Amino acid sequence: MNYLIKLFPEITIKSKSARKNLIKCLRRNLRKVVDDYDREARLSASWDAIEIALSQPLAAEALAEFEAALGRVPGIHEVLAVENSPLGDFEAIAERVLPLWLPRIAGKSFRVRVKRKGKHDFTSADLERYLGGKLLAGAEGARVDLSRPEETLALEVNRERLQLIGRRRPGLGGYPLGTQESALVLMSGGYDSPVAAYRMMRRGVKSHFLFFNLGGPAHEQGVRAISHYLWQRYSPTHKVNFLSVPFEGVVKEILTTIPDHLMGVVLKRMMLRVAERVAARARIPALVTGEAIAQVSSQSLHNLAMIDGVTERLVLRPVVADDKQTIIDEARHIGTAAFSESMPEYCGVISNRPSLKVKRGELEEAEAAFDFTVLDAALAAATRTRSDRLIADQASLPEITTLDGEAALAEAPRISVIDIRHPDEREATPLSLPDTELLAIPFYELQERAQALPRDRHYLLYCDQGVMSRMQALHLADQGLDHFGVYRR
Repeated sequence: MNYLIKLFPEITIKSKSARKNLIKCLRRNLRKVVDDYDREARLSASWDAIEIALSQPLAAEALAEFEAALGRVPGIHEVLAVENSPLGDFEAIAERVLPLWLPRIAGKSFRVRVKRKGKHDFTSADLERYLGGKLLAGAEGARVDLSRPEETLALEVNRERLQLIGRRRPGLGGYPLGTQESALVLMSGGYDSPVAAYRMMRRGVKSHFLFFNLGGPAHEQGVRAISHYLWQRYSPTHKVNFLSVPFEGVVKEILTTIPDHLMGVVLKRMMLRVAERVAARARIPALVTGEAIAQVSSQSLHNLAMIDGVTERLVLRPVVADDKQTIIDEARHIGTAAFSESMPEYCGVISNRPSLKVKRGELEEAEAAFDFTVLDAALAAATRTRSDRLIADQASLPEITTLDGEAALAEAPRISVIDIRHPDEREATPLSLPDTELLAIPFYELQERAQALPRDRHYLLYCDQGVMSRMQALHLADQGLDHFGVYRR
């Protein structure tokens, strides 16, 4: 079986030197993909396509996987399964194609499409008319429709070879990976940042992942999984790095020193400051985020400009003008939505009165009170994992005790409940448990204060949705504090 790889149309309009380089890079990437299935396969590049000749047939399941993998390589417009044979005259061509085509067009409209490469004593239209006449004569109820046919019957004449087109699979489009410079994608695990990362990969940008851990090992495990999926599915030809920065200390410092209405913008500025330093060390020229205009208060045009002011890097936002539903639909199309739907996006700071247009002077004055050694410590504690090790290096999560309702609490001995919500949230909707010891420790102080709590009791963490409390309990368990669980009303 042979395959004809058609180039993304934008590649075909490049200058001769640029086009040559793009084809060379695409061939190199395809070689890596093909080697997983057939190391003896031959790849040959021409001016407008790359041909793959397998050395032996693949089993049906492996063949389907192989064709799907080819369709996910950036830079490809279309993947065509072709059968090669000597050209011969018109009659010989008809004898070759009619047995295959006649069953497909019975009772249907059709057209014949011929493409030629090389010099011949006939035109493409000559061959199309000849084969069309033979098909009309041999297929009951068939009719020609050149504009909207039910079946398009395609073949290519490549000098003295006849290439019969079988299965067609649309390609990913874009440019081959490695033809552009690298970028650092800020990953959160929601819908937006994975779609942003995918769009960069599709344009040929080798994309590393930067994750700011706001919720412990559960948060990191989810983002690792979605990052690994993106890399393995859309850019396995180029290994990249996944960097995880523990950001709980930074969140605590923001919550204790920054005015409420500035918290969201300051958090994003702190993230970009770290991203700037990571990118500078790795000589990565661009940062990528999943921000979209007006999706939240920190993403007004004015606030985005304030956020970008802390970095000299180019900040790219591939989904900046997309509606949320458009982003979700694309996430479903590329396969990342399933991860995002099962992993609520964690937000470290929630402002009750966020500003849509923060003032530069007020912002700088507020950040002057921030202890930047906390940011330095977060960067120093960052970990790096190679993309092909993201799943292998991942530890399993411990079991976390969860109790639902006051009746369950009454049956459990030596239990205390810790309300870990922000003080403003506790004041707005107080938690009342008359028969159970109730402590109030905001989540941003919990990691520090948990060490001092007596070990002879079991502590259940409470928040409104149960997401933050579970993440905090897992984070404490990761530190050896296994006497923390979750309470849900």
